[in-house]
Amino acid sequence: MTENTEARRVRDILATVKPLAAEYYQLTGKPLGVTGEVAEYVAAELLGLELAPPRTKGYDAIRPTPAGPVRVQIKGRAYGEKANRSQRLGTIKRDAACDTVLLVLLDNLNLEPREMWEAPYSAVEARLAVPGSKSRDRGALGVPEFKKLAQRIWPAADTGF
Repeated sequence: MTENTEARRVRDILATVKPLAAEYYQLTGKPLGVTGEVAEYVAAELLGLELAPPRTKGYDAIRPTPAGPVRVQIKGRAYGEKANRSQRLGTIKRDAACDTVLLVLLDNLNLEPREMWEAPYSAVEARLAVPGSKSRDRGALGVPEFKKLAQRIWPAADTGF
């Protein structure tokens, strides 16, 4: 994302919203509903992605590469010490014009990024197609299940995080 007036304003808004969303979660145990937007922005900032226009069908961002653009579907989850380990990703769009799925895990105390995991869309689709799970039928994978298909891409593996 290029640093312009609009990008600075978005950063300012998120800086205001994140502590409010974290406090709301601490008080109610429910998310405020901004995790996805925060995850998309954090991924764009840290990984150099270009966010797709709102309501783009099948993906949320583009990763420019020498081989051409890679379309990325971004999922965000807030978790922490007391988080339920069986948390699920939001619905993964099926039959999407997408190349990869990125999971951004945010700390539920402050919505700061903790980890990012990426899996090829084809592997995610293949896992969702395995019969025997109502959640998979709805396009949802658990965080641990997704991590088995994925590779941690942030922070770098040698950081000890």
